[in-house]
Amino acid sequence: MRGLLRLVLGVAAVVAVAAEPSAERTDDGPYADVRFKDRSADRTLDRAAIRAMRFNTSTKWAAEVRPLATDVFRRGMDPGLGVRSLHAQGITGQGVAVGIIDQNLFLDHPEYRGRIARYKDVGCNQRRASMHGPAVASLLVGRNIGTAPGATLYFAAAPSWTRDAKYQAQALDWLLEVNATLPAGAKIRVISVSAAPSGAGSPFNAHQEMWDAACARAAAAGVLVLDCTQHRGIIGPCYYDLDRPDDLAQVTPGFPGRPMEAGRKLVLAPCSRRTEAEEYDEGIYGMQYTGRGGLSWSIPYAAGVLALGWQVKPGVSPDRMVELLFQTAYEKDGFKIINPAAFVAAVRAES
Repeated sequence: MRGLLRLVLGVAAVVAVAAEPSAERTDDGPYADVRFKDRSADRTLDRAAIRAMRFNTSTKWAAEVRPLATDVFRRGMDPGLGVRSLHAQGITGQGVAVGIIDQNLFLDHPEYRGRIARYKDVGCNQRRASMHGPAVASLLVGRNIGTAPGATLYFAAAPSWTRDAKYQAQALDWLLEVNATLPAGAKIRVISVSAAPSGAGSPFNAHQEMWDAACARAAAAGVLVLDCTQHRGIIGPCYYDLDRPDDLAQVTPGFPGRPMEAGRKLVLAPCSRRTEAEEYDEGIYGMQYTGRGGLSWSIPYAAGVLALGWQVKPGVSPDRMVELLFQTAYEKDGFKIINPAAFVAAVRAES
């Protein structure tokens, strides 16, 4: 952890375009994006203002402000909701295979180096890595950040900027091909997809039917796919209190500054006030903090919690895992908030 905090304070990187649909990208205001910015002239920033911002290891702060930013960075590494207590019990997702379909990344970031068993680029063809891929990988299997740091990750890189769902479908089919070669005790259990490749509201305007067909093949193979689609998605956004990250009563549905109105049929998982891995050029490692993130960050969080359950009881079916995720959720104002400890306990009690 100390090494990671040194990384937070000292590493430079290069900017890339954000891809998560619900995040703000402004240079000023309460949710300002100040990654790669020089804010050293502003000596009046308080912790509340910093907590709402989006910044990274290349943001320059005034000497008086830097300790506050470092503290927010550190607190944002905690998955919260009791996840670290589960890790302390040895429940880390060890022995569970998970998948991600997202934008391209390099494999050497300290958060997930050695955790990605197979990687395939399905149409990204970029010389530089994305913002999105490293972030979701670290939120799922990151050593200091992830909900399931012991899980084995299979990663398929697919371009979302083309708005063509054929790439996501091809990525899913590749993961299913890999899965077919894995021994019975090492099959991929859940695939995290921080995108909505089909259905109402989807930004993808080509080959949506290919995504739905690939998801049907995944279901037939016993692989759970978590995506952001309206017709298939089961995960929604929320955020915890940085000072009391394990207190479910302090979790707020929705996004900071955007109260949740719909979504009472979903299970909400943290997406804001989180710190994630960042690497645009190979070997130049950084971190970013997202004061107000998008649903993109909730999906790998939930996939990681499911992986914790499969470590405890490998024989539970995907459908039953989803049922238990809903049944054990913490109820607040009519919303269901993911409750990792209660979920793992319920899985453990399964016959």
